[in-house]
Amino acid sequence: PEVGEGKRELDDDDDDDDAPIYNPLNLPLGWDGKPIPYWLYKLHGLSVEFKCEICGNQSYWGRRAFDRHFREWRHSHGMRCLGIPNTKHFHDITTIADAQGLYAKIKDQLQKESWTAEVEEEFEDSDGNVMNKRTFEDMARQGLL
Repeated sequence: PEVGEGKRELDDDDDDDDAPIYNPLNLPLGWDGKPIPYWLYKLHGLSVEFKCEICGNQSYWGRRAFDRHFREWRHSHGMRCLGIPNTKHFHDITTIADAQGLYAKIKDQLQKESWTAEVEEEFEDSDGNVMNKRTFEDMARQGLL
């Protein structure tokens, strides 16, 4: 009889593990398979939803998951389809219109900063005077050099 009673006690412990988990707030499960505490849920900002239009209106819960998604394949593929490089400039840009506008602005800025030979190329005459290409050619045509 004592052996049977011991077996019943072990069976009671197993029933606790198999019972459905009470999770009325639909909190994410922790490492132990139980819902994480509500204060931890609020601390990590898991109640905040971030949507990314570039990723096909994918939802990300919490700031950490949202920040991490910019390095993942789905966001990189969306940017590649738009013809935009996935660089740090586009971190936190989630709409297609904003990404295209920022890319156009960056391209214009880089084009202005690039070196243009006609404007910035310098020439020196026999006296040591330095001037741009256009001025040098004009003076050479006039025979002043």
